[in-house]
Amino acid sequence: MIARNSCFTYKGHAVNVKQVGRDLGVRYVLEGSVRKAGNRMRVTAQLVEAESDKHVWAEHYDRDLADIFAVQDEITDAVTVAVAPAIDDAERRRAMRKTPESLDVWAAYQRGLWHLSKATPDDNEIAQDLFQQAIDLDPTFAGSYSALALAQLQSAALYQKLDPTEAQKSAEGLARRAVALDGADAQARSCLGWALQARGELEGALVEIERALAMSPNLAAAHGHRGATLIFSGRPKEGLAALETCIRLDPRDPFMSVRLLHIACGLYFSREYEATVEAAKRLILSYPDFPMIYRWPAAALGQLGRVAEAKEALEKAISLAPTAFDMYVRKRVSWFRPEDHAHLLEGLRKAGWKEQ
Repeated sequence: MIARNSCFTYKGHAVNVKQVGRDLGVRYVLEGSVRKAGNRMRVTAQLVEAESDKHVWAEHYDRDLADIFAVQDEITDAVTVAVAPAIDDAERRRAMRKTPESLDVWAAYQRGLWHLSKATPDDNEIAQDLFQQAIDLDPTFAGSYSALALAQLQSAALYQKLDPTEAQKSAEGLARRAVALDGADAQARSCLGWALQARGELEGALVEIERALAMSPNLAAAHGHRGATLIFSGRPKEGLAALETCIRLDPRDPFMSVRLLHIACGLYFSREYEATVEAAKRLILSYPDFPMIYRWPAAALGQLGRVAEAKEALEKAISLAPTAFDMYVRKRVSWFRPEDHAHLLEGLRKAGWKEQ
């Protein structure tokens, strides 16, 4: 990000975005205009990739001029929130255009995030390899350690490709390494919180996540981690609100499948069973190959007495992810409270599940 004094040198001049990119050494340029008509104003903003001159994002804001300073702050916040995920998405697409042998540390990191967003076991393994490649290229870049930690936790929790205890230990070590490299990195702090959450240390997890949000209040990932941790701490209503904030801040979040899964979980723990079923449908539509969701609609439909539908969902939960069903149902993971686990079992029994 370039200081505004440097940017203001272009004010009032016809701007060649490619030239601005070269002059300032930036990859993206945010430009805009203001038009006034009576007591109304329209602010138009657009984000342009300097090298290609392609528009990445554009929006306009129509407001009354009653309080110009409040309007200025409101639009500044809106643009800031919108631009960050747009740049993240553009960077991932840019990384995917590179050949594997030409990847630098940033491209390897972004390409890893792209694969992680696909929410499949194979893509998760590719993402881990890319994050490790980024670490090997630059051992001082904290982001690669955080991303690898999260990918390992997903591999264990979602796909059962890694031993949970080993994955939790490794992920916590990676997250602490990221924090040691850059104590002011909110992403690293948030990642450490999530690693603690995976070990069942929910209070410690919330402390680290709140630290991350104090550093970066609009960090979508931290809101997502906070939401899930609150849900598993017995505060599902607060958790759901945090997850909705996460999705609003970053609708292209590479962890979107997990956010939607946690929303279904939070709704079930809130005993909003109809909403749980609808949340599950939302996830299945977006990620049809994601197997982890089906136990939640099965339990919710069981609670609603819709036995035929519940049995169908239960069969999918067992057949599509048998190892996960054993891990989360027959056993209890460290971050589930006993009473929440019992609540899940209650719904599954009503769906027709019989313990063996």
